Amino acid sequence: MRDTKNGKQRPSGLSASSAEKEKDKRQKRVIYFYIALFSLASSLSIITSFNPERIAGAFLLTMLLLAVFYRDMARYKPRFLSSPKNLILLGVLMTGTLMFARLAHFMLLGMSKGFDLPHGSIVFAVPFASGAMLAMLLFDSHTSIMFSFVMSLLAGLWLRDAGYTVFAFMGSLTAAFSVIRCKKRTEILRGGAYLLAVNVITASFIMLWSSRFFTAGAGFAVLFAAVGAVAVTAAVSVALPILEHLFSVTTDISLLELLNLEHPLMKTMMIAAPGTYHHSIIVGNLVESAAEEVGVNPLLARVSAYYHDIGKIKMPEYFIENQAGGASRHERLTPHMSSMILISHVKEGMELARQYKLPETVVDIIQQHHGNSIISYFYQKAREKTEDLNADQYKYPGPPPQTKVAALVMMADAVEAASRVLGDPTPARISNLVGKIINHIFLEGQLDNCELTLKDIQKIKQRFIYILNGILHKRIDYPGFDFDREAGVAGTVGQLPKADTAKQQPDKERVTRAASMVWSPKS
Repeated sequence: MRDTKNGKQRPSGLSASSAEKEKDKRQKRVIYFYIALFSLASSLSIITSFNPERIAGAFLLTMLLLAVFYRDMARYKPRFLSSPKNLILLGVLMTGTLMFARLAHFMLLGMSKGFDLPHGSIVFAVPFASGAMLAMLLFDSHTSIMFSFVMSLLAGLWLRDAGYTVFAFMGSLTAAFSVIRCKKRTEILRGGAYLLAVNVITASFIMLWSSRFFTAGAGFAVLFAAVGAVAVTAAVSVALPILEHLFSVTTDISLLELLNLEHPLMKTMMIAAPGTYHHSIIVGNLVESAAEEVGVNPLLARVSAYYHDIGKIKMPEYFIENQAGGASRHERLTPHMSSMILISHVKEGMELARQYKLPETVVDIIQQHHGNSIISYFYQKAREKTEDLNADQYKYPGPPPQTKVAALVMMADAVEAASRVLGDPTPARISNLVGKIINHIFLEGQLDNCELTLKDIQKIKQRFIYILNGILHKRIDYPGFDFDREAGVAGTVGQLPKADTAKQQPDKERVTRAASMVWSPKS
C-alpha cells in the first residue's frame, strides 16, 4: 500500500499490525527485565543478613512494589516507559538512594559509637529524601510521588520500623514538592530549608508516638533530622549535574542556563545573522505565551525557539531576514539550488546543536520545525520553466512535529515570518493572518503526530494574536521629523523638516518570498 502523503511504500495493515505487536512484546520484555534486575539490586540493599529465605522474600516484595510502580507509569506516563534510558535512570535512582542510605547509616552508626550518641535517633540523619528530590528535578511530580511511596515502604522494610516509613514518606514528598518550580541550582537550598522544618516536626511526632518525647534521645532525633535535611541538599547538588550529563536529561535548571544570551551560539547568531536572531527572539515570545495554555514546559518552548534557526549562521546572506537591501543572492541561482540552501539550514542547525551539546529534545525540534513542507516560492518558480519536477526535492526532510513544543515552534516560526508582509498591521489583519497560517499547517497534516487538540490550536491562535498585536502596534508621527526621506536629504542641524504622513508601499515580491521561505503554501 502506498502512503499518499510522502509517496513511500508502506506495509499492509495486517503486517503493520503484526510488527507493532511484536514491537510491544519486545518492549515489555525489556521492561520486565529491568524490573527484575532493579528488584534484585534493591532487595540486596535492604536486607540486613544474607539468609536465602530473607533474600527471596525481599526480592518478591520489592518486585511487587516495582510492578505497582510500573502499572501506574504505564497508565499515566507511558512515554517514559518507551525509553530504556528513562527506565535505567529510575532504577539507578532507586537502587542508588537505597545504597547511599545504607552507606550513610553505616557511617552514622560508627560516628554515634565514637561520640556515644543514641543509636535509635541516628537514623533520622540518613538523607533518604534525596532520591525523591532528584526524581522531581529529572522527571515530574507524578513520578516523584510514586517514587516517594515505593521508597518509603522499602525504607520501612529495611529498618522494620513503621515510624520511619512515615518519616521517609513525609520527607520525600516535601523534598520533591519544594523544588517543583526549581529554575536555579540555588533554589535547592530553599527546598532543603522546607525539608528541615518538616523533618524536625515529623521526628518530634514520631518520638511522641513512641513514648520517647521526654527522653534525651528526642533532642538528638530533632538535631539529626535537621542534619539529614542539610545532607539531602548537599547530595542533590552534587548528584544532579552528574545525572544530567550521564543520561542527557534536560531539566528546567539546564534550560534556564541555555536562555543566557551570552551563549556562544546566540552571540554568533547576533553578529552573523542579526535578522535571524531578532526573529528567534520574537518566536520565543510567541511560543512561551502559548506554552502554558497547552500544557507544555514554557522554558523548553522558549529555548527551542531561540535555537531553532541556528543553522542559518552558516550562510546568513541567503535568508531574507539578513539581507540588508540590494539584489538577492538567489537571483543568480537556480530554484533547485536555492531550495537546497534553504533546506540545508535544518541539517546545519542539528550539527551545531550537537557540537555545542544542546539537549536532544532541542535537536529534535530543530529537525522538525519545518516538518516536510514544500518551499513553494522556488517550487513555483521552477515549474514556470519545466513541468517535469520532483516535488520532494523542494521539501524539507521532516519529520513533521512529534511533540506539542515542536508544533508550537513550527506555527510561531511561520506566523512571525508571515507577519512581516503586513503593510498595515491592524488587529483584524493580524487575526486573519494567524488564522490562515495555522489553518493551512493543520490542513497540510503537519500537526497529525503532535497530540494537539482543536481546543489547543484555538488557544494558540488567541495567544499569538495577542502578542503580535503588541509587537506590531502603531506609533504617532514625531513632529518635525520626516523619516521617509533618504539619508542626508532631511535638513541640517537646527533645521527640522516638515512632517509627512505618506507611507511607502512594501516591496510585494520580496515580502512574499520571505513568507514562502518559512511558510510554504500547498501548491
